Amino acid sequence: MPLTAPASNASAASAEGLSSQALLSAFPRKRVLVVGDIVADEYIYGETDRVSREAPVLIVRYESSEIMLGGAGNAAANLRALGAEVCLLGIVGCDEMGRGVRARAAEMGIDLVSPESNLLLTETKTRILAGGRNTRRQQMLRIDRGQRALPADIEQALCALLRREAPRCDAILVSDYGAGVLGAPLIAEVLALARTGAIVCVDSRYNLPAFVGATVLKPNEAEFEALAQAHAPDEATLRDLVRHTLRRLTSTKALLVTRGSSGMMLCASSGAGDEGELVTIPPHGTHETVDVTGAGDTVAATLALALAAGASFPQAARLANVAGALKVRKLGTVTVSLAELERELSESCS
Repeated sequence: MPLTAPASNASAASAEGLSSQALLSAFPRKRVLVVGDIVADEYIYGETDRVSREAPVLIVRYESSEIMLGGAGNAAANLRALGAEVCLLGIVGCDEMGRGVRARAAEMGIDLVSPESNLLLTETKTRILAGGRNTRRQQMLRIDRGQRALPADIEQALCALLRREAPRCDAILVSDYGAGVLGAPLIAEVLALARTGAIVCVDSRYNLPAFVGATVLKPNEAEFEALAQAHAPDEATLRDLVRHTLRRLTSTKALLVTRGSSGMMLCASSGAGDEGELVTIPPHGTHETVDVTGAGDTVAATLALALAAGASFPQAARLANVAGALKVRKLGTVTVSLAELERELSESCS
């Protein structure tokens, strides 16, 4: 692995000397491996004009459809928008949705890697959005389908692909949406890479404790409380709990707890016996939140890429905080570009 994880204190002092502009300039020279649940987000758009005679449901007249990269695919899309080279590892079937995902990834310049099998199904979320002729479309229904359990040979194939791709990358971002890609064998391989000094950032919705040993864990507040097995009713309690939890997770170097409109809380340790430096990061800007969908992917992508570029944990967290703030100003699952991030930082400093 080309880069090793940063320490938060003495060895990070030189990293703190890197300006935000220097870090952003390094983004296009970095390659990140995204490992996780690739989702085909299918959107079907239509118009409603009457209720069916067959049942009390609206009839939707089909107008158009599109397939977007969801799950780990959205994290990969955010990395590409930030200028990085990206390898996306997960499960994509040979079905219609899989072909759509592959085409979308190719359009964006993402190297998609998946085991070959005619038996695999692509994890798909189909959303039907409809409205009247002069009204805004709204989501009426979502249908989920996909591969809920992976055969042992596919799990081993994923592990082999991870071992092949990891040495070519500067950081690894785990994007675990609970769709089954990150089973015990693949998690073990990811943690083995972290033990060699690889930068491994983990964003796991339901299984964060399984990733203890990764370089940095990025839970939201609810996910953190599940990891800590305790509730923090106020900020002072949360600060103590974050410190205590990181101390208990001796092989993990940092915890970044995202808190929505309350900003972020970072605790990073330089090694055994270090209590950990705790940094409270306030929310960026004063703009009203439009849509939080996909913001976690934007934050995780920026965090991983910044660490790959040589940022310290506090620097990477602050950049991720700004990127997340830019995302929630936008409607839908969309990315934040490198140019947008550069412009926002420039305006914030002026």
